[in-house]
Amino acid sequence: MVLLQAFTPDTDPLGAQWLSALVAALPIVAMLVTLGVLRWKAHLAGGFSWVIALLVAVTAFGMPITMALSTSAHGFLYGLFPIVWILLTAIWMYDITVVSGRFDDLRRAFFLLSDDPRVLALLIAFCFGGLLESLAGFGAPVAITSAMLLAIGFSPIRAAMTALLANTVPVAFGAVGLPVIMAAKVGELDVMPVSIVSGRMTAILCLVVPFLLLAVMDGKRGVKEVWPFGLVVAATFAAMKWIVSASPLFNLTEAVAAIVSVAVAIVFLKFWKPRGGETAVARVATPIDAELEKHLPTPATPSDADAAPLTTNRILMALVPYALVIVVFGIAALPQVKAALVSTDIRFAWPLLGEMMNVAGENASHQTFTFAWASTPGILLAFVAIVVGLIYRLSLGTIVATLLKNAKKLRYSALTIGSVVALAYVMGDSGQTLALGLFIAMTGALYPFFAPILGWIGTYVTGSDTSANILFSGLQSGVGQEIGGNGAHLDVEQMRTLLVGGGGIGGVVGKMISPQSLSVASTSIALPGSESAILRRMIPWSLVLLVLLCILSGLMSTPVLSWLLP
Repeated sequence: MVLLQAFTPDTDPLGAQWLSALVAALPIVAMLVTLGVLRWKAHLAGGFSWVIALLVAVTAFGMPITMALSTSAHGFLYGLFPIVWILLTAIWMYDITVVSGRFDDLRRAFFLLSDDPRVLALLIAFCFGGLLESLAGFGAPVAITSAMLLAIGFSPIRAAMTALLANTVPVAFGAVGLPVIMAAKVGELDVMPVSIVSGRMTAILCLVVPFLLLAVMDGKRGVKEVWPFGLVVAATFAAMKWIVSASPLFNLTEAVAAIVSVAVAIVFLKFWKPRGGETAVARVATPIDAELEKHLPTPATPSDADAAPLTTNRILMALVPYALVIVVFGIAALPQVKAALVSTDIRFAWPLLGEMMNVAGENASHQTFTFAWASTPGILLAFVAIVVGLIYRLSLGTIVATLLKNAKKLRYSALTIGSVVALAYVMGDSGQTLALGLFIAMTGALYPFFAPILGWIGTYVTGSDTSANILFSGLQSGVGQEIGGNGAHLDVEQMRTLLVGGGGIGGVVGKMISPQSLSVASTSIALPGSESAILRRMIPWSLVLLVLLCILSGLMSTPVLSWLLP
Protein backbone atom coordinates (compact mmCIF):
# COMPACT_ATOMS: atom_id res chain seq x y z
CA MET A 1 0.00 0.00 0.00
CA VAL A 2 1.39 3.43 -0.95
CA LEU A 3 0.68 5.98 1.77
CA LEU A 4 2.35 8.97 0.07
CA GLN A 5 0.38 8.85 -3.16
CA ALA A 6 0.84 12.03 -5.22
CA PHE A 7 -2.32 14.11 -5.59
CA THR A 8 -3.07 17.18 -7.71
CA PRO A 9 -6.64 18.54 -7.38
CA ASP A 10 -8.97 18.23 -10.35
CA THR A 11 -11.51 21.07 -10.36
CA ASP A 12 -13.80 19.24 -12.78
CA PRO A 13 -13.57 15.53 -11.92
CA LEU A 14 -17.07 14.73 -13.20
CA GLY A 15 -16.51 16.12 -16.70
CA ALA A 16 -19.12 18.89 -16.42
CA GLN A 17 -18.27 21.98 -14.39
CA TRP A 18 -21.84 22.52 -13.22
CA LEU A 19 -22.05 18.95 -11.94
CA SER A 20 -18.66 19.09 -10.21
CA ALA A 21 -19.69 22.40 -8.60
CA LEU A 22 -23.02 20.94 -7.51
CA VAL A 23 -21.32 18.02 -5.77
CA ALA A 24 -18.69 20.36 -4.28
CA ALA A 25 -21.48 22.48 -2.76
CA LEU A 26 -22.85 19.55 -0.73
CA PRO A 27 -20.80 20.32 2.44
CA ILE A 28 -21.95 23.95 2.39
CA VAL A 29 -25.57 22.92 1.87
CA ALA A 30 -25.19 20.39 4.69
CA MET A 31 -23.97 23.11 7.05
CA LEU A 32 -26.76 25.52 6.14
CA VAL A 33 -29.48 22.88 6.43
CA THR A 34 -28.32 21.25 9.66
CA LEU A 35 -27.56 24.56 11.37
CA GLY A 36 -30.24 26.84 9.95
CA VAL A 37 -33.15 24.49 9.18
CA LEU A 38 -32.77 21.43 11.41
CA ARG A 39 -31.31 23.59 14.22
CA TRP A 40 -28.61 21.15 15.23
CA LYS A 41 -26.00 22.18 17.74
CA ALA A 42 -23.15 23.87 15.91
CA HIS A 43 -20.50 21.30 16.84
CA LEU A 44 -22.71 18.50 15.50
CA ALA A 45 -23.52 20.42 12.31
CA GLY A 46 -19.82 21.18 11.82
CA GLY A 47 -18.80 17.57 12.32
CA PHE A 48 -21.48 16.23 9.98
CA SER A 49 -20.61 18.75 7.27
CA TRP A 50 -16.94 17.81 7.57
CA VAL A 51 -17.86 14.14 7.03
CA ILE A 52 -19.76 15.15 3.86
CA ALA A 53 -16.74 17.15 2.65
CA LEU A 54 -14.46 14.20 3.34
CA LEU A 55 -16.70 11.79 1.44
CA VAL A 56 -16.95 14.17 -1.54
CA ALA A 57 -13.17 14.68 -1.54
CA VAL A 58 -12.46 10.95 -1.59
CA THR A 59 -15.25 9.63 -3.80
CA ALA A 60 -15.84 12.46 -6.31
CA PHE A 61 -12.53 14.36 -6.34
CA GLY A 62 -10.23 11.34 -5.98
CA MET A 63 -8.28 12.51 -2.95
CA PRO A 64 -6.48 9.68 -1.11
CA ILE A 65 -8.25 8.94 2.18
CA THR A 66 -5.05 9.24 4.22
CA MET A 67 -4.38 12.66 2.71
CA ALA A 68 -7.94 13.82 3.29
CA LEU A 69 -7.79 12.76 6.92
CA SER A 70 -4.36 14.32 7.40
CA THR A 71 -5.29 17.72 5.97
CA SER A 72 -8.48 17.62 8.07
CA ALA A 73 -6.38 17.05 11.20
CA HIS A 74 -4.13 19.93 10.13
CA GLY A 75 -7.18 22.18 9.78
CA PHE A 76 -8.67 21.06 13.10
CA LEU A 77 -5.43 21.91 14.90
CA TYR A 78 -5.28 25.30 13.18
CA GLY A 79 -8.83 25.90 14.34
CA LEU A 80 -7.73 25.31 17.92
CA PHE A 81 -4.57 27.34 17.57
CA PRO A 82 -4.59 30.18 16.80
CA ILE A 83 -8.33 30.73 16.29
CA VAL A 84 -9.81 29.26 19.49
CA TRP A 85 -6.79 30.49 21.43
CA ILE A 86 -7.46 34.07 20.26
CA LEU A 87 -11.13 33.76 21.16
CA LEU A 88 -10.27 32.37 24.60
CA THR A 89 -7.78 35.13 25.40
CA ALA A 90 -10.17 37.86 24.19
CA ILE A 91 -12.93 36.56 26.47
CA TRP A 92 -10.39 36.05 29.28
CA MET A 93 -9.31 39.68 29.07
CA TYR A 94 -12.94 40.83 29.12
CA ASP A 95 -13.83 38.55 32.03
CA ILE A 96 -10.91 39.90 34.08
CA THR A 97 -12.60 43.30 33.92
CA VAL A 98 -15.91 41.75 35.01
CA VAL A 99 -14.41 39.81 37.93
CA SER A 100 -12.59 42.92 39.13
CA GLY A 101 -15.76 45.02 38.96
CA ARG A 102 -14.14 47.51 36.59
CA PHE A 103 -16.32 46.64 33.63
CA ASP A 104 -19.35 48.08 35.41
CA ASP A 105 -17.46 51.38 35.64
CA LEU A 106 -16.89 51.26 31.89
CA ARG A 107 -20.56 50.55 31.30
CA ARG A 108 -21.54 53.58 33.36
CA ALA A 109 -18.85 55.68 31.67
CA PHE A 110 -20.38 54.95 28.29
CA PHE A 111 -23.66 56.36 29.55
CA LEU A 112 -21.92 59.65 30.27
CA LEU A 113 -21.62 60.05 26.49
CA SER A 114 -25.27 59.26 25.94
CA ASP A 115 -28.14 57.58 27.75
CA ASP A 116 -29.33 56.07 24.47
CA PRO A 117 -28.19 52.42 24.09
CA ARG A 118 -28.50 52.65 20.30
CA VAL A 119 -25.95 55.47 20.16
CA LEU A 120 -23.64 53.55 22.46
CA ALA A 121 -23.99 50.40 20.36
CA LEU A 122 -22.85 52.24 17.24
CA LEU A 123 -19.81 53.54 19.11
CA ILE A 124 -19.01 50.14 20.62
CA ALA A 125 -19.85 47.66 17.85
CA PHE A 126 -19.12 49.74 14.75
CA CYS A 127 -16.34 52.15 15.79
CA PHE A 128 -14.54 50.35 18.63
CA GLY A 129 -15.16 47.00 16.93
CA GLY A 130 -13.55 48.42 13.79
CA LEU A 131 -10.48 49.38 15.79
CA LEU A 132 -10.23 45.89 17.28
CA GLU A 133 -10.62 44.33 13.82
CA SER A 134 -7.82 46.51 12.50
CA LEU A 135 -5.49 45.42 15.28
CA ALA A 136 -6.49 41.84 16.00
CA GLY A 137 -9.28 40.24 13.96
CA PHE A 138 -9.76 36.45 14.26
CA GLY A 139 -13.08 36.86 16.12
CA ALA A 140 -11.75 39.08 18.91
CA PRO A 141 -13.92 42.11 17.90
CA VAL A 142 -17.14 40.07 17.94
CA ALA A 143 -16.21 38.42 21.22
CA ILE A 144 -15.42 41.68 23.00
CA THR A 145 -18.11 43.96 21.57
CA SER A 146 -20.97 41.49 22.00
CA ALA A 147 -20.03 41.13 25.66
CA MET A 148 -19.87 44.92 26.01
CA LEU A 149 -23.32 45.28 24.44
CA LEU A 150 -24.65 42.81 26.99
CA ALA A 151 -23.21 44.98 29.73
CA ILE A 152 -25.04 48.11 28.54
CA GLY A 153 -28.37 46.29 28.57
CA PHE A 154 -28.82 44.52 25.22
CA SER A 155 -30.52 41.14 25.16
CA PRO A 156 -28.04 38.36 24.26
CA ILE A 157 -29.23 37.51 20.73
CA ARG A 158 -29.61 41.20 19.85
CA ALA A 159 -26.09 41.86 21.13
CA ALA A 160 -24.68 39.02 19.01
CA MET A 161 -26.53 40.15 15.87
CA THR A 162 -25.38 43.74 16.32
CA ALA A 163 -21.75 42.72 16.85
CA LEU A 164 -21.77 40.38 13.82
CA LEU A 165 -23.39 42.91 11.48
CA ALA A 166 -20.98 45.63 12.63
CA ASN A 167 -18.04 43.31 11.95
CA THR A 168 -18.37 43.64 8.17
CA VAL A 169 -16.86 46.80 6.68
CA PRO A 170 -13.73 46.69 8.91
CA VAL A 171 -12.87 43.14 7.81
CA ALA A 172 -11.38 44.13 4.42
CA PHE A 173 -8.48 45.92 6.13
CA GLY A 174 -8.48 43.83 9.30
CA ALA A 175 -5.33 42.53 10.99
CA VAL A 176 -3.37 45.55 9.77
CA GLY A 177 -4.46 45.24 6.12
CA LEU A 178 -3.67 41.55 5.72
CA PRO A 179 -6.72 40.60 3.54
CA VAL A 180 -5.96 43.31 0.97
CA ILE A 181 -2.24 42.56 1.01
CA MET A 182 -2.82 38.85 0.38
CA ALA A 183 -5.46 39.51 -2.31
CA ALA A 184 -3.00 41.65 -4.25
CA LYS A 185 -0.15 39.18 -3.76
CA VAL A 186 -2.10 36.12 -4.90
CA GLY A 187 -3.69 38.09 -7.77
CA GLU A 188 -0.22 39.26 -8.85
CA LEU A 189 -1.23 42.91 -8.70
CA ASP A 190 0.20 46.01 -7.07
CA VAL A 191 -1.38 46.43 -3.64
CA MET A 192 -2.35 50.10 -4.01
CA PRO A 193 -4.97 49.71 -6.80
CA VAL A 194 -6.53 46.76 -4.93
CA SER A 195 -6.51 48.80 -1.71
CA ILE A 196 -8.19 51.74 -3.44
CA VAL A 197 -10.94 49.57 -4.93
CA SER A 198 -11.48 47.81 -1.59
CA GLY A 199 -11.52 51.10 0.29
CA ARG A 200 -14.04 52.73 -2.02
CA MET A 201 -16.39 49.75 -2.13
CA THR A 202 -16.38 49.39 1.66
CA ALA A 203 -16.75 53.18 2.03
CA ILE A 204 -20.02 52.91 0.09
CA LEU A 205 -20.99 49.95 2.28
CA CYS A 206 -20.26 52.13 5.34
CA LEU A 207 -23.08 54.44 4.31
CA VAL A 208 -25.54 51.55 4.67
CA VAL A 209 -24.39 49.37 7.60
CA PRO A 210 -24.98 51.84 10.49
CA PHE A 211 -28.62 52.22 9.43
CA LEU A 212 -29.03 48.44 9.22
CA LEU A 213 -27.55 48.26 12.71
CA LEU A 214 -30.15 50.71 13.98
CA ALA A 215 -32.85 48.56 12.37
CA VAL A 216 -31.47 45.39 14.01
CA MET A 217 -31.30 47.14 17.38
CA ASP A 218 -34.65 48.90 17.41
CA GLY A 219 -36.50 48.49 14.12
CA LYS A 220 -38.00 51.49 12.32
CA ARG A 221 -38.01 53.57 15.50
CA GLY A 222 -34.28 53.13 15.85
CA VAL A 223 -33.66 54.40 12.32
CA LYS A 224 -36.17 57.26 12.67
CA GLU A 225 -34.88 58.52 16.01
CA VAL A 226 -31.12 58.03 15.66
CA TRP A 227 -30.51 58.51 11.92
CA PRO A 228 -28.58 61.81 12.33
CA PHE A 229 -26.01 60.12 14.56
CA GLY A 230 -25.90 57.11 12.24
CA LEU A 231 -25.28 59.43 9.30
CA VAL A 232 -22.42 61.22 11.06
CA VAL A 233 -20.73 57.94 12.00
CA ALA A 234 -21.33 56.46 8.54
CA ALA A 235 -20.08 59.51 6.63
CA THR A 236 -17.00 59.96 8.81
CA PHE A 237 -16.01 56.30 8.67
CA ALA A 238 -16.62 56.19 4.92
CA ALA A 239 -14.62 59.37 4.25
CA MET A 240 -11.65 58.11 6.26
CA LYS A 241 -11.71 54.73 4.49
CA TRP A 242 -11.84 56.46 1.10
CA ILE A 243 -8.86 58.69 1.94
CA VAL A 244 -6.59 56.39 3.96
CA SER A 245 -7.03 53.32 1.71
CA ALA A 246 -5.50 55.37 -1.13
CA SER A 247 -2.49 56.43 0.95
CA PRO A 248 0.76 54.72 2.00
CA LEU A 249 -0.94 54.07 5.37
CA PHE A 250 -3.59 51.87 3.72
CA ASN A 251 -2.96 49.04 6.19
CA LEU A 252 -4.14 51.33 9.02
CA THR A 253 -7.37 52.24 7.22
CA GLU A 254 -9.72 50.78 9.84
CA ALA A 255 -7.75 52.09 12.81
CA VAL A 256 -7.74 55.66 11.50
CA ALA A 257 -11.41 55.47 10.45
CA ALA A 258 -12.46 54.13 13.86
CA ILE A 259 -10.53 56.67 15.93
CA VAL A 260 -11.61 59.68 13.85
CA SER A 261 -15.24 58.46 13.83
CA VAL A 262 -15.33 58.22 17.62
CA ALA A 263 -13.83 61.70 17.98
CA VAL A 264 -16.32 63.26 15.53
CA ALA A 265 -19.22 61.36 17.14
CA ILE A 266 -18.36 62.63 20.62
CA VAL A 267 -18.23 66.22 19.35
CA PHE A 268 -21.56 65.73 17.52
CA LEU A 269 -23.19 64.49 20.74
CA LYS A 270 -22.35 67.83 22.35
CA PHE A 271 -24.80 69.51 19.95
CA TRP A 272 -27.39 66.79 19.26
CA LYS A 273 -29.37 64.46 21.50
CA PRO A 274 -31.43 61.51 20.25
CA ARG A 275 -35.11 61.17 21.00
CA GLY A 276 -36.65 58.13 22.67
CA GLY A 277 -33.53 56.89 24.48
CA GLU A 278 -35.36 56.10 27.72
CA THR A 279 -37.95 53.85 26.07
CA ALA A 280 -35.28 52.28 23.82
CA VAL A 281 -33.53 50.89 26.92
CA ALA A 282 -36.41 48.49 27.53
CA ARG A 283 -36.78 47.55 23.87
CA VAL A 284 -33.13 46.60 23.27
CA ALA A 285 -33.27 44.49 26.43
CA THR A 286 -36.32 42.57 25.19
CA PRO A 287 -35.40 38.98 24.24
CA ILE A 288 -35.52 38.18 20.53
CA ASP A 289 -35.76 34.43 21.17
CA ALA A 290 -37.77 34.06 24.37
CA GLU A 291 -37.09 30.33 24.66
CA LEU A 292 -33.31 30.66 24.45
CA GLU A 293 -33.03 33.78 26.57
CA LYS A 294 -35.63 33.04 29.26
CA HIS A 295 -33.19 31.71 31.87
CA LEU A 296 -30.74 34.58 31.63
CA PRO A 297 -30.54 37.24 34.34
CA THR A 298 -32.00 40.66 33.60
CA PRO A 299 -29.21 42.99 32.47
CA ALA A 300 -28.23 45.78 34.82
CA THR A 301 -29.55 49.23 34.01
CA PRO A 302 -27.38 52.31 33.76
CA SER A 303 -28.71 53.80 36.98
CA ASP A 304 -27.04 51.78 39.75
CA ALA A 305 -27.82 53.55 43.02
CA ASP A 306 -25.51 51.35 45.05
CA ALA A 307 -22.45 51.80 42.81
CA ALA A 308 -19.45 53.83 43.90
CA PRO A 309 -19.23 57.39 42.51
CA LEU A 310 -17.87 57.37 38.97
CA THR A 311 -14.76 59.49 39.38
CA THR A 312 -12.27 60.39 36.67
CA ASN A 313 -9.82 57.91 38.16
CA ARG A 314 -12.38 55.09 38.01
CA ILE A 315 -13.17 55.88 34.38
CA LEU A 316 -9.48 55.89 33.47
CA MET A 317 -8.95 52.58 35.26
CA ALA A 318 -11.92 51.08 33.39
CA LEU A 319 -10.34 52.13 30.10
CA VAL A 320 -6.96 50.56 30.95
CA PRO A 321 -7.58 47.18 29.19
CA TYR A 322 -8.61 48.77 25.91
CA ALA A 323 -5.86 51.37 26.01
CA LEU A 324 -3.41 48.51 26.58
CA VAL A 325 -4.89 46.57 23.63
CA ILE A 326 -4.32 49.58 21.36
CA VAL A 327 -0.78 50.19 22.64
CA VAL A 328 0.31 46.53 22.62
CA PHE A 329 -1.15 45.78 19.19
CA GLY A 330 0.13 49.06 17.83
CA ILE A 331 3.67 48.17 18.95
CA ALA A 332 3.30 44.62 17.60
CA ALA A 333 2.29 46.04 14.21
CA LEU A 334 5.56 47.96 13.83
CA PRO A 335 7.54 46.29 11.01
CA GLN A 336 10.59 45.53 13.17
CA VAL A 337 8.55 44.14 16.05
CA LYS A 338 6.28 42.18 13.73
CA ALA A 339 9.30 40.64 11.99
CA ALA A 340 10.80 39.69 15.36
CA LEU A 341 7.58 37.98 16.44
CA VAL A 342 7.24 36.14 13.13
CA SER A 343 10.83 34.93 13.45
CA THR A 344 9.73 32.86 16.46
CA ASP A 345 7.27 30.82 14.37
CA ILE A 346 7.95 27.10 14.45
CA ARG A 347 7.45 25.33 11.12
CA PHE A 348 7.46 21.61 10.44
CA ALA A 349 6.30 19.26 7.69
CA TRP A 350 2.81 17.88 8.29
CA PRO A 351 2.69 14.09 8.01
CA LEU A 352 1.21 12.36 4.93
CA LEU A 353 0.93 15.60 2.91
CA GLY A 354 4.37 15.58 1.29
CA GLU A 355 2.91 14.66 -2.10
CA MET A 356 -0.11 16.95 -1.97
CA MET A 357 -0.02 19.59 -4.72
CA ASN A 358 -2.17 22.60 -5.51
CA VAL A 359 -4.00 23.10 -8.80
CA ALA A 360 -0.89 24.63 -10.37
CA GLY A 361 1.09 21.47 -9.58
CA GLU A 362 3.16 23.20 -6.88
CA ASN A 363 3.59 22.08 -3.29
CA ALA A 364 0.37 22.78 -1.38
CA SER A 365 0.70 25.30 1.45
CA HIS A 366 -0.71 22.84 3.97
CA GLN A 367 2.27 20.55 3.57
CA THR A 368 3.81 22.67 6.33
CA PHE A 369 2.31 23.53 9.70
CA THR A 370 3.27 26.87 11.23
CA PHE A 371 3.03 27.10 15.01
CA ALA A 372 2.80 30.90 15.33
CA TRP A 373 2.87 31.01 19.11
CA ALA A 374 4.06 34.63 19.39
CA SER A 375 2.99 36.28 16.12
CA THR A 376 -0.80 35.86 16.45
CA PRO A 377 -3.09 38.11 18.53
CA GLY A 378 -3.70 35.42 21.16
CA ILE A 379 -0.38 35.81 22.96
CA LEU A 380 -0.79 39.60 22.97
CA LEU A 381 -4.32 39.37 24.38
CA ALA A 382 -3.09 36.91 27.02
CA PHE A 383 -0.35 39.37 27.99
CA VAL A 384 -2.92 42.17 28.28
CA ALA A 385 -5.24 39.95 30.36
CA ILE A 386 -2.49 39.12 32.87
CA VAL A 387 -1.25 42.72 33.10
CA VAL A 388 -4.79 44.04 33.54
CA GLY A 389 -5.46 41.50 36.27
CA LEU A 390 -2.34 42.60 38.14
CA ILE A 391 -3.19 46.29 37.69
CA TYR A 392 -6.64 45.56 39.12
CA ARG A 393 -4.92 43.78 42.04
CA LEU A 394 -6.36 40.36 41.38
CA SER A 395 -4.39 37.38 42.66
CA LEU A 396 -2.64 35.11 40.19
CA GLY A 397 -4.96 32.35 41.36
CA THR A 398 -8.02 34.39 40.40
CA ILE A 399 -6.51 35.30 37.03
CA VAL A 400 -5.75 31.65 36.22
CA ALA A 401 -9.12 30.48 37.54
CA THR A 402 -10.84 32.97 35.22
CA LEU A 403 -8.92 31.52 32.27
CA LEU A 404 -9.81 27.92 33.17
CA LYS A 405 -13.48 28.80 33.69
CA ASN A 406 -13.68 30.29 30.20
CA ALA A 407 -11.70 27.41 28.67
CA LYS A 408 -14.36 25.03 30.00
CA LYS A 409 -17.14 27.18 28.54
CA LEU A 410 -15.43 27.11 25.14
CA ARG A 411 -15.19 23.34 24.77
CA TYR A 412 -18.11 22.97 22.34
CA SER A 413 -17.15 26.13 20.47
CA ALA A 414 -13.66 24.67 20.06
CA LEU A 415 -15.16 21.53 18.49
CA THR A 416 -17.26 23.68 16.16
CA ILE A 417 -14.41 25.88 15.01
CA GLY A 418 -12.00 22.97 14.67
CA SER A 419 -14.42 20.95 12.54
CA VAL A 420 -15.29 23.94 10.34
CA VAL A 421 -11.62 24.68 9.63
CA ALA A 422 -11.05 20.97 8.94
CA LEU A 423 -13.93 21.17 6.44
CA ALA A 424 -12.38 24.25 4.83
CA TYR A 425 -9.00 22.53 4.49
CA VAL A 426 -10.33 19.36 2.92
CA MET A 427 -12.61 21.31 0.55
CA GLY A 428 -9.75 23.57 -0.52
CA ASP A 429 -7.07 20.92 -0.86
CA SER A 430 -9.28 18.47 -2.76
CA GLY A 431 -10.39 21.07 -5.33
CA GLN A 432 -14.01 21.43 -4.19
CA THR A 433 -13.83 25.15 -3.40
CA LEU A 434 -12.19 26.00 -6.72
CA ALA A 435 -14.74 23.87 -8.56
CA LEU A 436 -17.43 26.15 -7.17
CA GLY A 437 -15.42 29.22 -8.13
CA LEU A 438 -14.81 28.09 -11.69
CA PHE A 439 -18.50 27.41 -12.21
CA ILE A 440 -19.41 30.94 -11.13
CA ALA A 441 -16.61 32.32 -13.33
CA MET A 442 -18.32 30.79 -16.39
CA THR A 443 -20.74 33.75 -16.47
CA GLY A 444 -18.29 35.58 -18.78
CA ALA A 445 -18.94 39.28 -19.42
CA LEU A 446 -21.53 39.36 -16.61
CA TYR A 447 -18.98 38.01 -14.17
CA PRO A 448 -18.23 41.35 -12.42
CA PHE A 449 -21.79 41.19 -11.06
CA PHE A 450 -21.01 37.78 -9.51
CA ALA A 451 -17.41 38.27 -8.35
CA PRO A 452 -18.34 39.14 -4.72
CA ILE A 453 -20.20 35.82 -4.41
CA LEU A 454 -16.88 33.93 -4.53
CA GLY A 455 -15.53 35.95 -1.63
CA TRP A 456 -18.80 35.43 0.24
CA ILE A 457 -18.61 31.66 -0.23
CA GLY A 458 -14.89 31.55 0.61
CA THR A 459 -15.31 33.48 3.85
CA TYR A 460 -18.38 31.49 4.84
CA VAL A 461 -16.41 28.25 4.42
CA THR A 462 -13.07 29.36 5.89
CA GLY A 463 -14.25 31.97 8.40
CA SER A 464 -11.54 34.32 7.16
CA ASP A 465 -11.56 36.99 4.45
CA THR A 466 -7.78 36.59 4.23
CA SER A 467 -8.13 32.85 3.58
CA ALA A 468 -10.87 33.46 1.01
CA ASN A 469 -8.62 35.95 -0.78
CA ILE A 470 -5.74 33.48 -0.81
CA LEU A 471 -8.10 30.87 -2.21
CA PHE A 472 -9.81 32.89 -4.94
CA SER A 473 -7.76 35.98 -5.85
CA GLY A 474 -5.70 34.07 -8.42
CA LEU A 475 -8.91 32.86 -10.07
CA GLN A 476 -10.41 36.38 -9.97
CA SER A 477 -7.28 37.80 -11.59
CA GLY A 478 -7.31 35.10 -14.27
CA VAL A 479 -10.94 35.77 -15.15
CA GLY A 480 -10.13 39.49 -15.37
CA GLN A 481 -7.34 38.65 -17.81
CA GLU A 482 -9.86 36.82 -20.01
CA ILE A 483 -12.78 39.27 -20.01
CA GLY A 484 -10.92 42.61 -19.74
CA GLY A 485 -10.41 44.52 -23.00
CA ASN A 486 -11.81 42.74 -26.07
CA GLY A 487 -14.77 45.09 -26.28
CA ALA A 488 -15.26 45.37 -22.50
CA HIS A 489 -15.46 48.85 -20.99
CA LEU A 490 -12.47 48.14 -18.71
CA ASP A 491 -9.00 47.23 -19.88
CA VAL A 492 -7.30 44.09 -18.58
CA GLU A 493 -5.57 45.67 -15.56
CA GLN A 494 -8.67 47.56 -14.47
CA MET A 495 -10.78 44.41 -14.74
CA ARG A 496 -8.26 42.34 -12.78
CA THR A 497 -8.13 45.00 -10.07
CA LEU A 498 -11.92 45.22 -9.87
CA LEU A 499 -12.44 41.47 -9.63
CA VAL A 500 -9.70 40.88 -7.07
CA GLY A 501 -10.86 43.81 -4.94
CA GLY A 502 -14.56 43.08 -5.37
CA GLY A 503 -14.11 39.41 -4.56
CA GLY A 504 -12.38 40.28 -1.31
CA ILE A 505 -15.15 42.70 -0.36
CA GLY A 506 -17.75 39.98 -0.91
CA GLY A 507 -16.04 38.12 1.90
CA VAL A 508 -16.73 40.83 4.47
CA VAL A 509 -20.49 40.20 4.34
CA GLY A 510 -19.98 36.43 4.42
CA LYS A 511 -18.11 36.62 7.71
CA MET A 512 -21.23 37.43 9.73
CA ILE A 513 -22.78 34.04 8.90
CA SER A 514 -19.59 31.97 9.00
CA PRO A 515 -19.99 29.10 11.49
CA GLN A 516 -16.78 30.27 13.17
CA SER A 517 -18.18 33.76 13.73
CA LEU A 518 -21.51 32.36 14.93
CA SER A 519 -19.71 30.16 17.43
CA VAL A 520 -17.67 33.11 18.70
CA ALA A 521 -20.80 35.22 19.11
CA SER A 522 -22.85 32.54 20.87
CA THR A 523 -20.03 31.85 23.32
CA SER A 524 -19.53 35.55 24.05
CA ILE A 525 -23.17 36.05 25.01
CA ALA A 526 -23.09 32.97 27.27
CA LEU A 527 -25.52 31.08 25.02
CA PRO A 528 -23.49 28.26 23.49
CA GLY A 529 -25.72 26.34 21.11
CA SER A 530 -27.56 29.45 19.91
CA GLU A 531 -25.72 29.49 16.56
CA SER A 532 -28.73 28.30 14.55
CA ALA A 533 -30.99 30.95 16.08
CA ILE A 534 -28.47 33.67 15.22
CA LEU A 535 -27.84 32.29 11.71
CA ARG A 536 -31.52 32.34 10.76
CA ARG A 537 -31.72 36.01 11.70
CA MET A 538 -28.40 37.03 10.11
CA ILE A 539 -28.77 35.40 6.67
CA PRO A 540 -31.25 38.01 5.33
CA TRP A 541 -28.92 40.88 6.28
CA SER A 542 -25.94 39.10 4.74
CA LEU A 543 -27.83 38.50 1.49
CA VAL A 544 -29.05 42.12 1.32
CA LEU A 545 -25.48 43.39 1.58
CA LEU A 546 -24.21 40.76 -0.88
CA VAL A 547 -26.77 41.82 -3.50
CA LEU A 548 -25.76 45.45 -2.95
CA LEU A 549 -22.09 44.56 -3.47
CA CYS A 550 -22.86 42.51 -6.59
CA ILE A 551 -24.72 45.45 -8.13
CA LEU A 552 -21.91 47.83 -7.15
CA SER A 553 -19.21 45.54 -8.54
CA GLY A 554 -21.12 45.01 -11.78
CA LEU A 555 -21.77 48.71 -12.33
CA MET A 556 -18.10 49.48 -11.70
CA SER A 557 -17.34 47.45 -14.84
CA THR A 558 -19.61 49.78 -16.85
CA PRO A 559 -19.48 53.53 -17.64
CA VAL A 560 -21.97 54.12 -14.79
CA LEU A 561 -19.46 53.63 -11.95
CA SER A 562 -16.13 52.86 -13.60
CA TRP A 563 -14.91 56.26 -12.37
CA LEU A 564 -14.55 54.64 -8.95
CA LEU A 565 -11.59 52.62 -10.22
CA PRO A 566 -8.07 54.08 -9.78
